[in-house]
Amino acid sequence: MEEHFRDTIRQKIVDSQARAYPSFTRRDTRIPAVAGKAVAVIGMRRAGKTTLLWQLMQESEESGTGREEMLYFSFEDERLVGMRATDLQLVVEEYYRLHPRLRDNRKVLFCFDEIQVVEGWDAFARRILDSESCRVFLSGSSAKMLSREVGTSMRGRALEATLYPFSFREYLRHRSLEPREEPARWTKRDRSAIRHELEEYLVYGGFPESLGVRGRDRMELLKSYVDVTLLRDVIERHEVSNPTALRRMVRHLLANPAGSFSVNRFHNDLKSQGITAGRESVYDYLGFLEDAFLLRTVPISTTSERRRMVNPRKAYPIDMGLIGPYDRSGKANTGHALETCVYLELCRRGYEVAYVRTGEGYEVDFHATDPEGNEMLIQVCAAAADSKTLAREVRALGKAAEEHPRAELLLITMEPPAGKGLSGKVKTVQAEEWLLEELPWR
Repeated sequence: MEEHFRDTIRQKIVDSQARAYPSFTRRDTRIPAVAGKAVAVIGMRRAGKTTLLWQLMQESEESGTGREEMLYFSFEDERLVGMRATDLQLVVEEYYRLHPRLRDNRKVLFCFDEIQVVEGWDAFARRILDSESCRVFLSGSSAKMLSREVGTSMRGRALEATLYPFSFREYLRHRSLEPREEPARWTKRDRSAIRHELEEYLVYGGFPESLGVRGRDRMELLKSYVDVTLLRDVIERHEVSNPTALRRMVRHLLANPAGSFSVNRFHNDLKSQGITAGRESVYDYLGFLEDAFLLRTVPISTTSERRRMVNPRKAYPIDMGLIGPYDRSGKANTGHALETCVYLELCRRGYEVAYVRTGEGYEVDFHATDPEGNEMLIQVCAAAADSKTLAREVRALGKAAEEHPRAELLLITMEPPAGKGLSGKVKTVQAEEWLLEELPWR
């Protein structure tokens, strides 16, 4: 069996290093750079994790790394079925048999895709970090490559690079429409074109494979992403005994983006519909869905752990494209889609995010804190041109600022107020301009 694996592994290495780089749209995902740590590329299925590994290799080659000093190796191969942890060393041995001069002489780059299919992969990854001169990138679609699992398996030896579906900038880049100029230099034609693309993006989202697919085919494709994630990363992984309740939860959350979600209220709704599920199970399901990157939840902004626990969380899908297939209202959902879009962009930029509810009952969409401790209070409003709407949003920001006096106040909108429109410290910015701001790590 070992000789069979050796032959297959050797052929895969040769083929991989001879393969031309696949065509892809460059991603802006921040990649940690800490010596001695593996990087685990994590995120929802179909977000483009495998493609990102190829991008990292191409960027390394452009920076002077020879192609023979890099290896992409996928373990999702029927010829490798039955592989055990002790067999993983064969990949390293066969690589250095082909390139003996590199061992302990050059730092090589190993990109291991779907390595989690081999039980015991984590011990192998930790060992080669200690014993070989290499950088290690890991990626995979299984629940064993989710955030919680990687943190446990790698025991502090891996940092995470979270990959989301396309950002708005990446979406434009994919369509060869990424603007080259700053917003101040956009022509009226540029603005109209970018606004049109943003409206499309808010509806169709940023899953790479789904772009260009329309109508029923797109709906079915996106639903299949959700179904596979639920089955493999939640139901099978956690041995969920009540998939009916879980699926009801998913449909509810995806159809109500940016909505407040109370476990107690949802549990009572299930009971009224004759669906039996324990309250603790509902809490667990919500955590499982977040682990699988199907959605994210946002807590209330507070220093009180008790208040954080008893208040509802706001829930957002991992991509705006997942809203449409589950929304049966028949109404345009631009405001909630835009709020979801802004939230996901804050996550990409590394902000810690909560929502604000003041003592007077005013609510602000986001209290966002960057890694250096700078704060923003952000209100998202699809149309702020109406004076009553504008007054409501500004009033909420003003009240929240009394509790967060160091925060910058920001109103993100697709239709800004005419003229100055705002007074005090509130700054208004058009959504497309904010979404296309240069990312901090560039």
